[in-house]
Amino acid sequence: MLPTLKKTRENIDSLLTVISADRSTITMCDFSSYGGPSDEWLAVEASLPPPVANQSVSEMILKANEGREAIASKAMVSLSAQVHMRDHSIQTRDGYALEARSYRPSSVPASELLPVYMHFHGGGFVFGTLASEDAICARIAVSVGVVVVNVNYRHAPEFIYPTAWDDAQDAFVWLHSHLHEINGDGQKVVLGGISAGSRLISSLVLQKHLGKAASGCPDPVGQVLMIPSFVHAKCYEPQLKKMKDRSISSYVENEHAPILPRSKMEFFEGLLNVENPDEADLKLSPGNATPEEVKGLPPTVFGITGLDPLRDEGLLYAKMLTEVGVPTDINVFKGVPHGFRRFGDALSASKRWDNVIDEGIKWVLSNPAATNSFDVKEQ
Repeated sequence: MLPTLKKTRENIDSLLTVISADRSTITMCDFSSYGGPSDEWLAVEASLPPPVANQSVSEMILKANEGREAIASKAMVSLSAQVHMRDHSIQTRDGYALEARSYRPSSVPASELLPVYMHFHGGGFVFGTLASEDAICARIAVSVGVVVVNVNYRHAPEFIYPTAWDDAQDAFVWLHSHLHEINGDGQKVVLGGISAGSRLISSLVLQKHLGKAASGCPDPVGQVLMIPSFVHAKCYEPQLKKMKDRSISSYVENEHAPILPRSKMEFFEGLLNVENPDEADLKLSPGNATPEEVKGLPPTVFGITGLDPLRDEGLLYAKMLTEVGVPTDINVFKGVPHGFRRFGDALSASKRWDNVIDEGIKWVLSNPAATNSFDVKEQ
């Protein structure tokens, strides 16, 4: 009996050692070295006008959309001749007609089959129009040689969760039944999103992977997630448990970050009107998925900003995907805040942002192999 008891005790001690080691690995993340503003950003920030106080939500939306459309319109002066644009209407599951627009490089014959990049804009699930995305979509089409499909999903506060998420799924299904309209290759579809759009894309890709969405469509060949949001603000506890210490979390370090302080992020989340959000709702918070659930996802590009409350959830998701064998291309823009690209040539990081998207799409389409190495490239 004694040798048997001794062996059993040794087995238990060995198991506890493994569990302890795994737990230590999980809880030792520290990404605070990517924080802090750059001198270049501080110069831009000093030139910004003070924020407008006491705006209603409708006034905020109008002002933001007008500003975004003005920036896009200016850039389209040189881009419009380089693309063929066509408007489309996407019928959703509840009978709504979503606006969509495609962009094909005019240098490519209309009959040539092209890979597809489906774009979902950012804006806190609140801002964004079809026209506000013209410049980024046209630029990608020309630079990469793909047909870009821009989807104007529905926004809060008029449309609450899960409307935008369902719109993303319905748009993906629509694409695969309308490829003839854009002469796109259904076996080479890349999904891309910015900020809130990244949450919609990552949710769609994960839901499809889990057999809960778009089951009749081919899998996307990859996803490009820029300044991504992966978790509802009230479902963040599983993320904090992965950090070395809560005090170095980007939720704490970047609580008062410019452009997107935590208070504004939580305000936008509140407009989705999710009652008692569940941490296990992976449609709402794909970042809370387990390693087993994300295993087998397609190649994924990450563009993450250091001066951003969302920084850690992006890096944690990237780390998890990498470690289960998903090919990843991970980029961190140090010294700049969420949404910095709007400042254009005033920040040298803007050009690098464009390159991350362009090269990321090409990389995804190249069927890259996994490295299992959490390699973060500082931009």
